[in-house]
Amino acid sequence: MSITTNDIVFHNYPQSPVAEKVRVAFGIKGLHWYDVEIPRLPPKPLLTALTGGYRRTPVMQIGADIYCDSQCIIRELEKRYPSPTFMPTSDAGLMWCLSRWTDGALFDLSVKIVLGSAGDNLPADFAQDRGRLYLGENWAEGLRTANAQLPHLVAQLRAPLNWLDEVLSDGRAFILGDAPAALDAQLYHVIWFVKGRWSDGPAMLAEFPNLVNWADKVEAIGHGTSDTFDAQAAIELAFSTEPTTTSGVADHDPQGLKPGDTVTVHPDVNGGEQPVQGVVRFADAETISIDRTADEVGTVCVHFPRAGYRVTVG
Repeated sequence: MSITTNDIVFHNYPQSPVAEKVRVAFGIKGLHWYDVEIPRLPPKPLLTALTGGYRRTPVMQIGADIYCDSQCIIRELEKRYPSPTFMPTSDAGLMWCLSRWTDGALFDLSVKIVLGSAGDNLPADFAQDRGRLYLGENWAEGLRTANAQLPHLVAQLRAPLNWLDEVLSDGRAFILGDAPAALDAQLYHVIWFVKGRWSDGPAMLAEFPNLVNWADKVEAIGHGTSDTFDAQAAIELAFSTEPTTTSGVADHDPQGLKPGDTVTVHPDVNGGEQPVQGVVRFADAETISIDRTADEVGTVCVHFPRAGYRVTVG
């Protein structure tokens, strides 16, 4: 198998809903990618060697550039492969604003329903890991609360599903019209998760026939094409190449960042996760990119979104 420094290496696992979002994005653009399957639970040493400690799924690698978080991945895919576009209307800014809801409050609600409905049937290690990640330090109490409040949580999910069903009632193929968009992938991953991981999900979703029909169309897009790839080979690929990201910080940075500043980056939630340390290579309103060097990977550039992430200087 011959892989180049421009090829997509995707670190994920099959059951991950956020990875499914990106896999659909690959399908929309008809891309080929190399599939590295990572563990569902930490430790993930071959992944965190590349990211510097970031453990969430998925991560995209192109040579020695490492892209964390699906919003960062989707933005980079649009930049590198502009056609067919993820933004088929002139409302790209609005679509990104909506993505903060689909990836934030809506997805968090679906997680509470799935975890809460499982109750004591969740494996202990999985319950502890995902509970801490999504429900905070008092995750055990959070799981009990989600179980007790399950009817309320489902009611909160049914309202936006009803709105989406009404949007799709005019017969459009996708959310924005005839062409699939990033927003379709961003909404679909929540539906995919609820349908596949909650026993009552299919019956509840059946109340919304237009939504089900739309989800079938998104599923039919597929995931592009892929080949399996070895995690150690991905590390060797990073070691043998150099990052290609340009250096610079956009004007009016609210934190006064400059290239070469030492920073740490981590999700802006209390999920008990390790921050990633490096030096600023690039920053603008949407992205923070930091260089880090380690014996096993050489120098890599790790990319994070600004929205939803905390950057600490020093």
